[in-house]
Amino acid sequence: MKIYKILACLLTSLALFGATHVRAQTPPPYGAPISNDQAKKAMAAAEAEAKKNSWNVVIAIVDSGGNMMMLQRLDGTQFGSVTVASEKAHAAAAFRRPTKVFQDLIAQGGVHLRMLNLTGGTAGVLEGGVPIVVDGKIIGAIGVSGVTSQQDAQIAQAGADSLK
Repeated sequence: MKIYKILACLLTSLALFGATHVRAQTPPPYGAPISNDQAKKAMAAAEAEAKKNSWNVVIAIVDSGGNMMMLQRLDGTQFGSVTVASEKAHAAAAFRRPTKVFQDLIAQGGVHLRMLNLTGGTAGVLEGGVPIVVDGKIIGAIGVSGVTSQQDAQIAQAGADSLK
């Protein structure tokens, strides 16, 4: 039932973007789910980026179906970031786009505030969730939480880029 609510909100939101904008911004299709080895490589790259900057974060990786593949909480990270990172990863996979798209639209206010209902929680509409694209197809997504949204996204992108 929850997925139907999410899809209804997404379709409403896409209608708000305007049909022309949506066609110009068509996200990549789904591919085969990320493998365990690929998830390990992405996790290692994301962790390296976090440690390089001394950022305590949680890193979550989901497959192309939004199922949790891997989750890591670095020492000293608040436990609340476990849920936030997971929701960011799930939203990036479910909607096939970085969660920054939603954060930017919500910042505009007005009708875009409806997007706060997209994932069943507000964490999925904060920057820091990034699809993992290999050979033009989404194989999973990575979500990060623990520092600023921009820093979370930097770490997530480092993980996703490791598989290009």
